[in-house]
Amino acid sequence: MQRGGARQSLAERAALSGRSSADPDPMPRDVPPTAPTPPPAPAASAGGAAGRGGEGRHCWVHDPPDAPGTWPGLLVEWRQRHGAWQGRVTYAVTGPDGPALIENWLPAARLEPR
Repeated sequence: MQRGGARQSLAERAALSGRSSADPDPMPRDVPPTAPTPPPAPAASAGGAAGRGGEGRHCWVHDPPDAPGTWPGLLVEWRQRHGAWQGRVTYAVTGPDGPALIENWLPAARLEPR
């Protein structure tokens, strides 16, 4: 049974996508997570991407300003300021009108790998 009349099924659309089931999984699930450790000390004005290839890394954000608790976040970048590491993270918190997306620089001590 198909809803909407002559629309193709999901299986038919997948077959036409050009990707075979033998293609490698773009997000392997058997790779163990690694800690979001800061990169080697960059130049004072340079920042470093959080992941090896420049991609973000999932992390837990502990007690950010104005949102006590632990929130899932995405670590985007590292920087070193005044001898301490900071991570640029994005995370969603529950606001008065629903979820709110926050981007902030936080001390490395408030970030934990997921």
